[in-house]
Amino acid sequence: MGKLRYTAITSLDGYVADAQGSFAWAAPDEAVHTFVNDLERDVGTYLYGRRMYEVMAYWETAPTDDDAPGFFSDYARIWQGADKIVYSTTAGEPVTARTKIEGSFDADAVRAMKEESDRDLSIGGPGLAASALRAGLVDEIRRFVVPAIVGGGTAFLPGDLRLDLELLDDHRFPNGVIYLAYRVT
Repeated sequence: MGKLRYTAITSLDGYVADAQGSFAWAAPDEAVHTFVNDLERDVGTYLYGRRMYEVMAYWETAPTDDDAPGFFSDYARIWQGADKIVYSTTAGEPVTARTKIEGSFDADAVRAMKEESDRDLSIGGPGLAASALRAGLVDEIRRFVVPAIVGGGTAFLPGDLRLDLELLDDHRFPNGVIYLAYRVT
C-alpha cells in the first residue's frame, strides 16, 4: 500500500507563494534539491491541481543531458518516470507523458489508488492537498521551511483544519532551510 505525501517549500510564515503569486524566494539550492530528489525517488504517482501541474510540466522537457547540473537532470528523470493525475475542470489535453486529466477530486478513488499502489503518491498544490487532508487521505506532511517571511499569499495549510502529527524526521541545511516530516496520526 502506498502512502500519500504532501510536500511543499514554504516561507517561515506558512506560504507557498507570496501575495503576488511569486515563489522565486523558495528556489532550492543544490543541497536542498538533492535532498528532495532522494525523497521523491519512490513516488509512483503525482496528484496535481491545474496550476501546480502547469508549473511542474516544465520538468517534462527540462534538460537531462551532461549540460545540466546533475541534481537538476536527476529530478527531471524522476518526474518524467512517474504518472501524473491532474484534477481540473478547465485543463485541456495533457502536455506531458504519463498524464491523465480528471474532472474532479474523488477521495474514494484516491483511497483505492493508495491501497493498490506499491509506490507512494505525492499530492501537490495547497488547494488539492486541503481536500485530501480533510478527507483523511494524507499520511505524511513534508515541509521545507525557507528563512523568509512573505507576509501573505497562498497558505501551505488550510486554516480550518486540526490534525495531530508525529515528527518523523528533520534536517537543517547550510542555507538556513529546515526540513520537517510528520506522520498524520
